[in-house]
Amino acid sequence: MIPWLQSESDPLPRTRHALTRESEAPGLLAAGGELTPKRLEEAYSQGVFPWYSEGQPVLWWSPDPRAVLFPEEFHCSRSLAKTLRNGSFSLSLDRDFAAVIDGCAAPRASSPGTWITSEMRAAYLELHRLGAAHSIEAWRDGTLAGGLYGVRLGGVFFGESMFSRQRDASKAALAHLVALCRRNSLAVIDCQLPSRHLASLGSRTIPRKQFQALLREHVRAGYAPLVMP
Repeated sequence: MIPWLQSESDPLPRTRHALTRESEAPGLLAAGGELTPKRLEEAYSQGVFPWYSEGQPVLWWSPDPRAVLFPEEFHCSRSLAKTLRNGSFSLSLDRDFAAVIDGCAAPRASSPGTWITSEMRAAYLELHRLGAAHSIEAWRDGTLAGGLYGVRLGGVFFGESMFSRQRDASKAALAHLVALCRRNSLAVIDCQLPSRHLASLGSRTIPRKQFQALLREHVRAGYAPLVMP
């Protein structure tokens, strides 16, 4: 059984109590509560994130191991490097956060549904208004071709989702995020769950204990602006 959070005053359980890999929902930690800025900041600072579908209560997760990308380990393929050199995309920061989150929420051929519920969309728009959530956009001929969004707390960027409407658009956005991390001394990009796509770009898994040690070292209170590279 997992705990049910009645209100914002109910603390999140310790992550060691998350369901194990032997369960049907490995990494599931708690359910319930609301996606308030205070709760989301508490969750991210402890290595916990929300992930659920429309019609479900809010589900809180802390998987073990954790997928991360260290900026210095980003793998830029020859083809992606050529795309970036040629200026195929115009890259921006926080130019159209709402359009990026809508692009991430749009159905895809491999996944016709979406986990970005209307409640979640509203919550991250509020985080963006407060200066905690950011988007990277990749534009081609004035049209949004792809992008990504996530939450920045101190020296950690917690990636939430990315999308691409044109080849390499999301990869170009990720390359721009890596450059932003280097320019702003961010130590790690949280990728949450492993995937072959992210692994090809340099992400790897680390034990949850190691991830939380990174959070204790690099997460700081307050929202600071990102400086463009």
